[in-house]
Amino acid sequence: MYRFLLTPRWWGINVFVLLAIPFCVFMGSWQLSRFEARVDDQRTAEAQADSARTETPRPLAEMLPVDKATYGKRVTASGRYGEQLLVPDRELDGRQGFYVLTLLRTDGGRTLPVVRGWLPGAADAAKAPAPPTGEVSVTGPLQASETPGDNGVSAQGGLPPGQTGAISTASLINLVDDDLYDAWVTLGTADSGMTAVPASAPSGTGLDLKAFQNLGYTGEWFVFAGFVVFMWFRLLRREIEFARDAELGITEPDAPTSPEAGPPTAEAEAETDAGTQPAQDADVEASTPVR
Repeated sequence: MYRFLLTPRWWGINVFVLLAIPFCVFMGSWQLSRFEARVDDQRTAEAQADSARTETPRPLAEMLPVDKATYGKRVTASGRYGEQLLVPDRELDGRQGFYVLTLLRTDGGRTLPVVRGWLPGAADAAKAPAPPTGEVSVTGPLQASETPGDNGVSAQGGLPPGQTGAISTASLINLVDDDLYDAWVTLGTADSGMTAVPASAPSGTGLDLKAFQNLGYTGEWFVFAGFVVFMWFRLLRREIEFARDAELGITEPDAPTSPEAGPPTAEAEAETDAGTQPAQDADVEASTPVR
């Protein structure tokens, strides 16, 4: 009854199943590991943010370049404020507003972007308080350059003069002539009249939309593996039923057809008609009553 398993067709089916199931399980496990890694990153970022509030701020130069170990750590820098820019379309506590970004020319000669605070409403330079004059010292969480399109960062171009969509060296280098740090700082305590901007998590980490996409893909791959197993058993059961019915004589094989036989020609049809015509005439004469 199970001899059909040795046919080439079933050899192909079995090989496909044996390859498909481990592949689906591997891909599902990989997607699950990606989700777990993002969960771990979220916990690490939260723990790092909590410890950063109590740690003594360290000089900016000691914390560069920005990586996962230094992201969100409190740093300090000194210098003089220079040009001021606005960062529109930034949400805080469910309200729409804008950041006030001021460039700090540090004592080392390079310029550090500093977010001095957030204000509600549309970006308006008249609403933004002027930066303090003279030598200042700033303290706040260290942040990496933003990437347009990630974590709510606008990728919109064509902004009015004095505005930038992203706080990044790539964007600011087109607006100012300063030698910029590839990092920025948000003040732990905002300047008067503004709300402090909290530190954000590094791009690509945390429980964001991509993390839950990884979790969804995990479920999909395991469903695919189960579907492959289900279809294999369904095909096997159908083949067994056909074989059993054939043994009991319930089903008969189809009449064999010759691959050499083609459609009937016109001559053959004419001969057939000629051969059947006398028989039809005889039937008609036999059925006609004699008067």
